[in-house]
Amino acid sequence: MTVFNSLAPGNYTVDPTHTEVGFTARHMMVAKVRGTFSEFTANVVVGETLADTAVTAEVQLNSVDTRNEDRDNHLRTSDFFDVENHPTMTFHSTEITESTMTGDLTIKGTTRPVTFDLEFNGVSPDPWGGTRAGFEATTEVNRKDWDLTWNVAVEGGGVLVSEKVKLHLDVELVAPTSEDAQA
Repeated sequence: MTVFNSLAPGNYTVDPTHTEVGFTARHMMVAKVRGTFSEFTANVVVGETLADTAVTAEVQLNSVDTRNEDRDNHLRTSDFFDVENHPTMTFHSTEITESTMTGDLTIKGTTRPVTFDLEFNGVSPDPWGGTRAGFEATTEVNRKDWDLTWNVAVEGGGVLVSEKVKLHLDVELVAPTSEDAQA
């Protein structure tokens, strides 16, 4: 646990104002569309070892934002996320190493394993007497694995939306305080 050894064991929370949960997909095979989710919760339990460390997260799919209201509304329909029947996306880690985080990603009732490349950004005291830690995680998935299959062929070949989607997390964790440990 050499990279993570600066993290004290305990329950860490995610600072939502300094965290981004996002994705990138190709549009018409020539440009990228980026989106984020503004509503999410996560818990990171740092154990004595990486084998004892776990991450769980839940994302409210209705909070999708691609900076285009029509596209966001389409993403909420049964063509994509089907938020009426499947309002959340969840992740439960199954293994964390110094450079990867593997776990079960559930979208639209389908669960598949994914492995994120993990980059630990360090630990720093904050101005309020607490401690913050940061990491980034990225992976690429095929959206069809979660039954996100809607598409349109475009003139000249190709499709409107790529099958491959990059997921990226930029996370700031808040370390437990001594009061948290006593509660």
